[in-house]
Amino acid sequence: MKPVFRKLCVWVIILMLFFTTGAFAEDFLDVPTKGMVTMIDLGAKKCIPCKMMAPILVKLEKAYKSKADIIFIDVWENKQPAQRFKIRAIPTQIFFNAQGEEVYRHVGFLDEKSIVGQLTKMGVTAPNLAAKDS
Repeated sequence: MKPVFRKLCVWVIILMLFFTTGAFAEDFLDVPTKGMVTMIDLGAKKCIPCKMMAPILVKLEKAYKSKADIIFIDVWENKQPAQRFKIRAIPTQIFFNAQGEEVYRHVGFLDEKSIVGQLTKMGVTAPNLAAKDS
Protein backbone atom coordinates (compact mmCIF):
# COMPACT_ATOMS: atom_id res chain seq x y z
CA MET A 1 0.00 0.00 0.00
CA LYS A 2 1.41 3.38 -0.96
CA PRO A 3 2.20 5.76 1.94
CA VAL A 4 -0.12 8.49 0.65
CA PHE A 5 -3.05 6.10 0.37
CA ARG A 6 -2.31 4.69 3.82
CA LYS A 7 -2.37 8.21 5.33
CA LEU A 8 -5.63 8.95 3.56
CA CYS A 9 -7.17 5.76 4.96
CA VAL A 10 -6.03 6.67 8.48
CA TRP A 11 -7.58 10.14 8.19
CA VAL A 12 -10.85 8.72 6.90
CA ILE A 13 -11.01 6.38 9.90
CA ILE A 14 -10.19 9.20 12.33
CA LEU A 15 -12.91 11.41 10.82
CA MET A 16 -15.42 8.56 10.98
CA LEU A 17 -14.63 8.02 14.64
CA PHE A 18 -14.84 11.74 15.36
CA PHE A 19 -18.31 12.12 13.86
CA THR A 20 -19.69 8.90 15.34
CA THR A 21 -21.75 9.32 18.50
CA GLY A 22 -20.13 7.70 21.53
CA ALA A 23 -21.67 4.46 22.73
CA PHE A 24 -22.02 5.79 26.26
CA ALA A 25 -23.11 9.35 25.45
CA GLU A 26 -26.42 8.82 27.24
CA ASP A 27 -24.46 8.35 30.48
CA PHE A 28 -23.67 12.08 30.44
CA LEU A 29 -27.11 13.51 29.72
CA ASP A 30 -27.52 14.43 33.41
CA VAL A 31 -24.34 16.53 33.44
CA PRO A 32 -24.23 19.08 35.03
CA THR A 33 -25.84 17.65 38.15
CA LYS A 34 -29.13 19.38 38.93
CA GLY A 35 -29.14 21.26 42.23
CA MET A 36 -25.39 20.91 42.82
CA VAL A 37 -22.29 22.84 41.78
CA THR A 38 -20.55 20.71 39.16
CA MET A 39 -17.08 20.72 37.63
CA ILE A 40 -16.58 18.61 34.55
CA ASP A 41 -13.17 17.86 33.13
CA LEU A 42 -13.35 16.92 29.47
CA GLY A 43 -10.16 15.18 28.43
CA ALA A 44 -8.79 11.77 27.56
CA LYS A 45 -7.12 9.01 29.55
CA LYS A 46 -4.13 9.07 27.18
CA CYS A 47 -3.58 12.86 27.05
CA ILE A 48 -0.50 13.91 29.08
CA PRO A 49 -2.01 16.95 30.91
CA CYS A 50 -5.17 14.90 31.50
CA LYS A 51 -3.08 12.12 33.08
CA MET A 52 -1.45 14.73 35.32
CA MET A 53 -4.88 15.91 36.46
CA ALA A 54 -6.30 12.43 37.11
CA PRO A 55 -5.03 12.02 40.72
CA ILE A 56 -6.16 15.58 41.53
CA LEU A 57 -9.67 14.86 40.25
CA VAL A 58 -9.89 11.57 42.17
CA LYS A 59 -8.81 13.34 45.36
CA LEU A 60 -11.24 16.23 44.88
CA GLU A 61 -14.11 13.95 43.91
CA LYS A 62 -13.77 12.23 47.30
CA ALA A 63 -13.16 15.46 49.21
CA TYR A 64 -16.21 17.24 47.75
CA LYS A 65 -18.60 14.27 47.99
CA SER A 66 -22.13 15.60 48.68
CA LYS A 67 -20.89 19.22 48.30
CA ALA A 68 -20.06 19.38 44.58
CA ASP A 69 -19.81 16.94 41.71
CA ILE A 70 -16.42 16.45 40.08
CA ILE A 71 -16.84 14.54 36.81
CA PHE A 72 -14.30 13.35 34.22
CA ILE A 73 -15.45 12.62 30.67
CA ASP A 74 -13.10 10.96 28.19
CA VAL A 75 -13.99 12.70 24.94
CA TRP A 76 -12.01 10.22 22.87
CA GLU A 77 -14.33 7.47 24.09
CA ASN A 78 -17.47 9.66 24.31
CA LYS A 79 -17.73 12.11 21.42
CA GLN A 80 -21.17 13.55 22.16
CA PRO A 81 -20.19 15.56 25.29
CA ALA A 82 -17.31 17.18 23.37
CA GLN A 83 -19.77 18.42 20.77
CA ARG A 84 -22.40 19.39 23.34
CA PHE A 85 -19.97 21.48 25.39
CA LYS A 86 -18.14 22.84 22.30
CA ILE A 87 -14.72 21.52 23.28
CA ARG A 88 -11.88 22.73 21.07
CA ALA A 89 -8.90 21.43 23.09
CA ILE A 90 -8.32 19.06 25.98
CA PRO A 91 -8.32 19.13 28.86
CA THR A 92 -11.14 21.64 29.33
CA GLN A 93 -12.74 22.21 32.71
CA ILE A 94 -16.22 23.71 32.95
CA PHE A 95 -17.76 24.85 36.23
CA PHE A 96 -21.56 25.02 36.58
CA ASN A 97 -23.60 26.58 39.37
CA ALA A 98 -26.42 24.69 41.10
CA GLN A 99 -28.86 25.97 38.45
CA GLY A 100 -26.79 24.30 35.71
CA GLU A 101 -25.44 27.55 34.24
CA GLU A 102 -21.84 27.70 33.08
CA VAL A 103 -19.88 30.01 35.37
CA TYR A 104 -16.26 29.43 34.38
CA ARG A 105 -14.29 27.58 31.68
CA HIS A 106 -10.58 26.81 31.55
CA VAL A 107 -8.53 25.08 28.84
CA GLY A 108 -5.37 23.19 29.78
CA PHE A 109 -3.97 21.73 32.97
CA LEU A 110 -5.65 23.13 36.09
CA ASP A 111 -3.99 22.56 39.45
CA GLU A 112 -5.73 21.55 42.67
CA LYS A 113 -5.45 25.00 44.26
CA SER A 114 -7.13 26.66 41.26
CA ILE A 115 -9.99 24.14 41.22
CA VAL A 116 -10.58 24.57 44.96
CA GLY A 117 -10.41 28.35 44.53
CA GLN A 118 -13.01 28.35 41.78
CA LEU A 119 -15.36 26.08 43.72
CA THR A 120 -14.93 28.33 46.78
CA LYS A 121 -15.80 31.41 44.67
CA MET A 122 -18.97 29.56 43.71
CA GLY A 123 -19.96 29.11 47.36
CA VAL A 124 -18.75 25.57 47.99
CA THR A 125 -16.91 25.21 51.28
CA ALA A 126 -13.33 24.07 50.73
CA PRO A 127 -12.59 20.67 52.26
CA ASN A 128 -9.65 20.02 54.58
CA LEU A 129 -7.38 18.52 51.94
CA ALA A 130 -4.32 18.24 54.22
CA ALA A 131 -6.12 15.59 56.30
CA LYS A 132 -6.97 13.63 53.11
CA ASP A 133 -3.36 13.33 51.88
CA SER A 134 -2.36 10.46 54.15
